[in-house]
Amino acid sequence: MSKYSVEITSINTNNLKVLSNKDMVELFKGLRDGKKENKEIIINGNLKLVLSIIKRFNNKNNNLDDLFQIGVIGLIKAVDNFDLSYNCLFSTYAVPLILGEIKRYIRDNTSIRISRGIKDNAYLILKYKEDYLINNGKEPSIEDIKRDLNLNEYDIRLALNSLKDVYSLYDPIYSDNGDTIYLCDQIADTNKDKDSLIALRKALEHIKLREREVLESRYIYGMTQSEIASSLDISQAQVSRIEKSAILKLKKLID
Repeated sequence: MSKYSVEITSINTNNLKVLSNKDMVELFKGLRDGKKENKEIIINGNLKLVLSIIKRFNNKNNNLDDLFQIGVIGLIKAVDNFDLSYNCLFSTYAVPLILGEIKRYIRDNTSIRISRGIKDNAYLILKYKEDYLINNGKEPSIEDIKRDLNLNEYDIRLALNSLKDVYSLYDPIYSDNGDTIYLCDQIADTNKDKDSLIALRKALEHIKLREREVLESRYIYGMTQSEIASSLDISQAQVSRIEKSAILKLKKLID
């Protein structure tokens, strides 16, 4: 493990320093000019970024100390490869690299068995996304991945979805005064919902293609708005507006 590794249990996270964008620019300029000590300052000044990312993996199956260590490795990679010419915030550049390291670690340590072919594709896509980000300063779109790796969209989505967290049907999702609601309580009875499903399918045929693409990506493939924005080459705000508009249209069509 690198000398920059930190044991989260031994630090007071409230005292971690956060660098301003102006400070970051000056530090990277100095690092470029040979001030090697700036690297440690940049890393220590972005540990809270790692903390903010690992919070989403805070469940009983993951050890936050381990994830923090792995996240720091991603942060170091980001510092080593970031260039001011990318014209973006360092945090924007670093987050995908940190997430990539964490997801790779979780995938390699999961108890769920994934087929060799899907796992190989997942490794290939993650490596491609990391190299693309380093060379271009942004994440590749689905179209980029399809073109350069010669994979179809279904296999790409399948591989990326294999990296997502797995939840038990009996994971609690809400608790109030002892009345706990579990994930299985929120899963619909498919026999009761057949009519609704037919109505939904018909309604989807009457909305715009871009709206349908966004809804499918969000609720079938489980992509975040940020991931959709990257794949469609639009802003996250645009994705949010399209999603809300599409849902309102579907409600009116179904009602």
